[in-house]
Amino acid sequence: MPPETPVVEPATQADLPAITELWVRLARGQRTHGSSVRAEENRETMRELLAGHLHTDGLLVARDGNSIVGFVSFSLERGTLALDATRGLISNVYVEPAYRGHGVGTALLKAAEDVLADRGAAVAVLEVLSDNEDARRFYRQREYDTYRVSMRRSLADRSESDTHSKEDG
Repeated sequence: MPPETPVVEPATQADLPAITELWVRLARGQRTHGSSVRAEENRETMRELLAGHLHTDGLLVARDGNSIVGFVSFSLERGTLALDATRGLISNVYVEPAYRGHGVGTALLKAAEDVLADRGAAVAVLEVLSDNEDARRFYRQREYDTYRVSMRRSLADRSESDTHSKEDG
């Protein structure tokens, strides 16, 4: 049974295998929304990336007793361009299906936002697949606005009669 108040706390080294497994579940689920990220093939790479977030105190977990039922990973944006505002990047939010709708995702997101704000971030940025209406609704309800739109096109379906690129050139 989901907890009334989720316990959100920093992840530990011992949590990495469980968090990695949750990430694999996240990646599998995202495939139904058009993600091309392969879950199993990226397990070890993600374990290393999550370990990096752990090392920089950018990995939080939600616990129900001793079980991890969700996680969030985040960081401050580091880049070569000067920006008007320091941005916090939220890279993964996952809650086990049985715990959704009970405040766990909200608690994880708020905790990550609090840490990012304490580190100087003026804005939090995250990505969500356009086909994932449940996730988009979740973020809109928490005052996240669309500010960038990514578009894609299959290059395998092009033909000689495809003139759209010839007209632009």
